[in-house]
Amino acid sequence: MYLPAWPGLGLKELSGRTGGHPLPFPLEAQNLTYFHTARSAIYYLFKELVASGRDVVLVPDYHMGNEVRAIRASGAQIVWYPATRRFEIDVDGLRRSCQRARAKVLFVIHYAGWPQPIEALRTFCDEYGLILVEDCAMALLSEREGRPVGTSGDYAIFCLYKTLPLPDGAVLVQNRGRFDQLTALPLRKSGRIFTAGRIAELGLERIRSRRPQMGRYLMDWKLAAGRLLTRLRVKRVPVGDTGFDVANVDIGMASVSRRLLTRLDYDDIKKRRREHFHLLAEEFTAEAVRMDLAPGVCPLFFPLLVSDKERATQALWSRGVMATPLWNEGDVSLGLHEGDASRFLRRHVLELPIHQDLNQEHLEYMARQVRDLGIALRSWSVREREFQPA
Repeated sequence: MYLPAWPGLGLKELSGRTGGHPLPFPLEAQNLTYFHTARSAIYYLFKELVASGRDVVLVPDYHMGNEVRAIRASGAQIVWYPATRRFEIDVDGLRRSCQRARAKVLFVIHYAGWPQPIEALRTFCDEYGLILVEDCAMALLSEREGRPVGTSGDYAIFCLYKTLPLPDGAVLVQNRGRFDQLTALPLRKSGRIFTAGRIAELGLERIRSRRPQMGRYLMDWKLAAGRLLTRLRVKRVPVGDTGFDVANVDIGMASVSRRLLTRLDYDDIKKRRREHFHLLAEEFTAEAVRMDLAPGVCPLFFPLLVSDKERATQALWSRGVMATPLWNEGDVSLGLHEGDASRFLRRHVLELPIHQDLNQEHLEYMARQVRDLGIALRSWSVREREFQPA
């Protein structure tokens, strides 16, 4: 069996047979700018914030790295604040960091779909005169108390292809303090070769999840074609966890990705992701970063805690489960500022796929592999030295 890390793409989406569904926030919001990747949106936003005098930014110590590199490249100064082991902000630590520095922007990450306490953070920003920027890259379709994530901040950034079967795509939303120049950027196209390659890859992932042997054979052909293009020095624009390159920030979202947005059933996507999370939660009641899933939350993945992340990843891959090691290290500028909770999460969190392209048989197979391999940790609530493989 084969379980891809991300949802695949099929003929029904490409042909538009799934269309007719209302678009969720932020896709019908005003003051939108579509980018190739979210890091580009972050870079352009912070360039404007720095130019307006908002040059000191509070950033969580638990982060991917690319978003921080984009902020640093904009010329902003970073002040770190701590996260907790539950994908939450350490509010007391945030307040201390804010009081020590003359911060002017608060950058908040909604980890894996779980919203931060945004109402309290909005009040916090009003108290200290901060601009609130929501990083919703992992939280598309999530809501908190009936309100979509990304509507409370002054600005919000979404990465669309993490949740949806798209070749690329990110959105910058300006809720307040609009920068007119960001709505009319002269962005260049990503290129037909990139778009065709990504569509082929997404299609092959769909096939492989249903017919593993055929999909593997076709994927080998696709990889061989990619190597040939590399030898011929055909330039392709990267997407995904490929670092931050300021030379590629001026690329817009592919037109095919924009079209596909109108062909997806967002209610079904959210429903299936929540169902899949609950299926795994029943199996691993004490081995996840958090088990709660409030109404409205759309989880990006199941955050399993494992004793040895590299060994667990390789073992699951060998059995066809494309688990993803989450954020092994942050930006180099973090250095000694990283807190214990962030270091713990980097060592132990593994993403198990729960996306809408999977079914119950996939989920049951994955749960069996995790149990048989004995890779999960028993509980996040005890000290790290007390963790033992399940």
